Amino acid sequence: MALEEKISLRPALPSDAPALAELFRASIEELAQEDYSEAQIDAWAGIADDEPAFAQKIAGSLTIVALCAGEIAGFASLKGADVVDMLYVHPNAARKGVGTQLCDALEKLAAARKAMILKADVSDCAIGFFALRGYEPLQRNMVFLGDEVLGNTTMTRKLAAVTGQVQ
Repeated sequence: MALEEKISLRPALPSDAPALAELFRASIEELAQEDYSEAQIDAWAGIADDEPAFAQKIAGSLTIVALCAGEIAGFASLKGADVVDMLYVHPNAARKGVGTQLCDALEKLAAARKAMILKADVSDCAIGFFALRGYEPLQRNMVFLGDEVLGNTTMTRKLAAVTGQVQ
C-alpha cells in the first residue's frame, strides 16, 4: 500500500469473515514478533482457526473495515458503546494511517453512543499506538489461551460527553 493511497471505511459484511480471519493471523504473526514468543503468537493467531466462531465474534460487534485500493487493509470492532474489541492492520498497511483511521472511527462511534470512556485491552505491540492517542494504562492483564499466557494492558481514554468530540 502506497502512502498516497486513499483509505476508505465501510461496515464489515458476513462475507468478509474469511479475509478478516486471514488478516488477523497475518497481523499477529508479523507485527507481534518483538513482544510475544512464537508459541504465544501461534495461540493468539489460532483464535481465527475456528472461522465460524471468528465470524460470529465479528458479527457480534460493530465492525468496520478499512480498504485501500479495493483491498482490506485492516478492521476494528466496537463492542457495546465503549470497548475497542479488536483493531488489526495488515502488515503491509502498518504505520500508514489505517489503524489511525479505524481508531478515529471507533472513537466517534463510541462518543455518538454516549460513551464517557473508551476502553481497550491492548497488546504489548500496540501500547505505543494507543498511548499516542491519549489512552492511559489502567491495569495489566493475563490472557490464557490453551497452554499459553499472554499479557496485555487495559487502557482507557476519556471522551467528550455532550459534543461527541474525542478529547
